Amino acid sequence: MEILPEQKVRLYRGLKIALVVFLAVLVANALFYSRGYRDENKTPNTITFSGHGEITAVPDIANVYFTISKDDKTVKDAQAGVAVIEKKALDVLKAKGVADKDIQTTNASFNPKYEYRNSVCPQPASLDSGTVSAPYYCPSGKQVLIGYTASENITVKVRNTDSVGDIMQELGTTGVSDLSGPNFAIDKEDALKAQARKLAINDAKAKAKVLAKDLGVSLDKIVSFSENGNYPIMYAEKAVAMDSAGSVPAPAVIPKGTNTISSDVTITYEIR
Repeated sequence: MEILPEQKVRLYRGLKIALVVFLAVLVANALFYSRGYRDENKTPNTITFSGHGEITAVPDIANVYFTISKDDKTVKDAQAGVAVIEKKALDVLKAKGVADKDIQTTNASFNPKYEYRNSVCPQPASLDSGTVSAPYYCPSGKQVLIGYTASENITVKVRNTDSVGDIMQELGTTGVSDLSGPNFAIDKEDALKAQARKLAINDAKAKAKVLAKDLGVSLDKIVSFSENGNYPIMYAEKAVAMDSAGSVPAPAVIPKGTNTISSDVTITYEIR
């Protein structure tokens, strides 16, 4: 069947239109996906705020620290000497109502004790008198084992903070050494830390709302959050040390002051 010239013209025209439409679709798809790729990889605009919060509370525990140390010729005897002093200290603590769970040995050790001794060398006899002169010390000597030191480090948590002064006074009479404290603290800080964190977050959010309004931008989702701090700031921490006579000039009631739990947070918002 022969195709007429008019039919050929219409056929070519239809093919041309189809090709144009096909190319237009390809270009449109390319532009669409290219724009979408750019949007996905576009770095969002952000703004960062910091916030601070703190909670103040009266300490409800006091930590006291001391060492028991004893020297003797054998390890067994040195440890026995430590045990004698330890019993006196524990008797004081129990009489003051301190529970066994609040008395902790943080370190126990024994170490040899050495003394450096020079070698004694006799002088040669004098030819004219026939006598031997006084001995003299040779240049070289040696370390000689003379005994052992046994020691224990103990930490005590005093829950009745009003009695910590009396406790330290009586501990000072038992033969302990390096008696120090009290270090006032809060026994359960987690709840206070959570409160301080919430205050810090609210502080950062309040700053964000004000600045966003001033800048004429809208806050979107939070893209990052970090927290620093949450460390207790202790006030009225007092160290009590024994004097040269072994007594403790601690007052009966030691001022506790207040402790502050703080939190600092950083919040980053995406803005529109």
